[in-house]
Amino acid sequence: MAFEDSPAERREVTVRRAPKYVPFLILGALVGVAAAAVVAYAVPGDETFDPGAVFGFFMVMFAAGGAILGAALALVLDRRSVKRQERAVVEAVPDSEPDTDPQA
Repeated sequence: MAFEDSPAERREVTVRRAPKYVPFLILGALVGVAAAAVVAYAVPGDETFDPGAVFGFFMVMFAAGGAILGAALALVLDRRSVKRQERAVVEAVPDSEPDTDPQA
């Protein structure tokens, strides 16, 4: 068979654990919404303002701030993962049986 005669291909790769940014953004925004709810409903405020309107106002500000803080945390963790990256050597291993699936 032809694949047994060819030598295995070796490559050097970089391995690191990088964070996914979207979950950090979503979690930061959710923490901001929770903080807005605490500020709007738990802290006594002016009686002339509706608590729902106060919550909506603070929700926009705190959710945006939380998303920004979440992104900053993800960037810090990404920088940390670059410093902790490792080098590895990988080797291509041929399939033991050739593919016979016509759909592939």
